[in-house]
Amino acid sequence: MEFFTISLLNGVSYGLLLFMLSSGLTLIFSMMGVLNFAHASFYMLGAYFAYTITKYVGFWPSLLLAPLAAGLVGALFERFFLRRVHKFGHVAELLITFGLSFVLLELVQLGWGRLPVDYRVPPSLDGPLFTLYGTQFPIYRGFMMLVALLMLVSLWLLLARTRIGLIIQSALTHPEMAESLGHNVPRVFMMVFGGGAALAGLAGVIGGNAYVTEPGMAAAVGPIIFVVVVVGGFGSLAGAFAASLLIGILQTFAVALDQSIVTVLQQLLNVNVSPSTFGYALLKLKISQVAPILPYALLVLMLIFRPKGLMGTREG
Repeated sequence: MEFFTISLLNGVSYGLLLFMLSSGLTLIFSMMGVLNFAHASFYMLGAYFAYTITKYVGFWPSLLLAPLAAGLVGALFERFFLRRVHKFGHVAELLITFGLSFVLLELVQLGWGRLPVDYRVPPSLDGPLFTLYGTQFPIYRGFMMLVALLMLVSLWLLLARTRIGLIIQSALTHPEMAESLGHNVPRVFMMVFGGGAALAGLAGVIGGNAYVTEPGMAAAVGPIIFVVVVVGGFGSLAGAFAASLLIGILQTFAVALDQSIVTVLQQLLNVNVSPSTFGYALLKLKISQVAPILPYALLVLMLIFRPKGLMGTREG
């Protein structure tokens, strides 16, 4: 029971961080139809901006200022670069955002160096939130979970219950009608792209000190973000939330299991696996060893049996 409870809490906290990362990408795709390959780079920018701002004015101001700075970079990129290639189709959009990821990586290395920076959890959030079965659950993980849930509620309220959300959705589905009513559709798209980048930046502020802030952090989380978006369903915020929790819990439990697949099959399913069985060498691997590939295995299965994802409305 102790193992299950602690692993579940850790899995939920990790899953909510994945949601913070994937929500901006989901928002951009659902509103604009653009699959932003540089999304993880805005996560990296948010962490580095927060590290610099924290040194001068503290962590709490950086919680607001760093996402705004990342969002401004995203909005400027959409205004002066992405908008110019939009008429050439999705391939051109993919290529330019792919190029942006390399540009941002080089800029970060020029500005902050190639080594990890000393971005730490603030003292006010450093300590245990509660103790369960003798194991302390960090207060910062609870803070991460709270911010992610507030983000989910805020996005839903913005898109479903406000005039701004109505304008954004109408600009996507009926751009000519929205423009005839006096709304600046290109400006709406710029705000959406900047907002998605700001959400990634906020995840960087929260996740950068919980894990590590270094130039390779974008490459480390980039693939898993796309796994979440595909499994959840392209353009579905609820799907991204469900997929984030699913993948976070799955991977956390797998990492914590120090048993081989053969042992699990024998104990749980009462299946006797002999050494002569095909693939026995793979089955002898510990579950913790195969944990990194489980999300991608889930991605393959989802693409085969349900290409639209858990709650998606389009296949790509």
